Amino acid sequence: MASNAAVPFWRAAGMTYITYSNICANLVRNCLKEPYKTEALSREKVHFSISKWTDGKPEKPTLRSDSHEE
Repeated sequence: MASNAAVPFWRAAGMTYITYSNICANLVRNCLKEPYKTEALSREKVHFSISKWTDGKPEKPTLRSDSHEE
């Protein structure tokens, strides 16, 4: 039985919820006034490590630091 419930607009636009929430968060950060804007943008940075596996053993991890820039 098909549901006639309304589809969320982000789904109707072909987005995932994560994409939609990232767009909304970016808009809010850009609307902030200083010094709050700089503080919020600094929290947007992401730090992570990548390890390649060879023969079932991890190699030395590579540390990365990325930030979302448009």
